[in-house]
Amino acid sequence: MTSEELKARTKKFSLVVIDTVEKLPNTISGRAIANQIVRSGTSVGANYRAVCRARSDREFISKMSIVIEEADETLFWIEILQEKKCIDYTQLNQIWKEGNELIAIFVSTVKSMKSRLNKS
Repeated sequence: MTSEELKARTKKFSLVVIDTVEKLPNTISGRAIANQIVRSGTSVGANYRAVCRARSDREFISKMSIVIEEADETLFWIEILQEKKCIDYTQLNQIWKEGNELIAIFVSTVKSMKSRLNKS
């Protein structure tokens, strides 16, 4: 998968997160979770764009680690929403699956980069 394809994919992930948050109840907990998940979910795409501008392999790994952390945090909030049953499971499951796939791609990329660095 090219960096341009991943940019598009992470942007779409952000948009799906935003659409999902719009459906959360307007309660104290709903607003708190909405703020958290929008921040982490949209950060995945924004930070991936920064990864693409990395000036070195070490900077790439560092920035990619942030992307992984933000994606994982998003999945945490999705788990909370799934357990609270305050939004349609199908939509949450879509985000869950895509988030896990993105994390797998990013972790694999970091491992490959670290392996390459260790061989140099």
